[in-house]
Amino acid sequence: METAANLNNSGIALTEANRPNEAILLFEKALGMEPENPSLWLNLGIAQQNTGDYEIAIESFHQALSIDNSLAEAWLSMGLMYYEMEEFELCEDCYLSALIHNEKNPKTWNNLGVLYFSDGNNNDARNCFERAVSLSPHYYDALYNLRDVCRNLGDYRAAAEFERALSGLSYGRKPL
Repeated sequence: METAANLNNSGIALTEANRPNEAILLFEKALGMEPENPSLWLNLGIAQQNTGDYEIAIESFHQALSIDNSLAEAWLSMGLMYYEMEEFELCEDCYLSALIHNEKNPKTWNNLGVLYFSDGNNNDARNCFERAVSLSPHYYDALYNLRDVCRNLGDYRAAAEFERALSGLSYGRKPL
């Protein structure tokens, strides 16, 4: 029996397999069954984001948030798109909203740090990267960014410490 949950799961698998156009069809079908399901709108937006259609994806994320404003993943995803679109104030607003609803997401802290780092705000960037690493000590991207911001700030001792931590990790996975 075809259910919204089954369609959602299949759509997620297709999105992860880099087949977002097929996933979109499944999410839309599932939304026909459960139009007030914020997770379906979120997943539709992620699939749309993967096609590069940011404007439509943003509409889907807004729909998800109109149902459940506390959906931190929707705020984070919109922030990523606004960063790509170089809408940095909107990006920051989205990341801060994501943190209001889930302050323990290291990816959000890292992304906010990247935003600050790209703006030359090294002290705030460092604070964000440190928060990301405190939440996930083996988070490669955050350690890498923390090392770089420490170099920019002239804190070479801390940069060397983070370089050592990085040398014990493989990109994208925890050490054995």
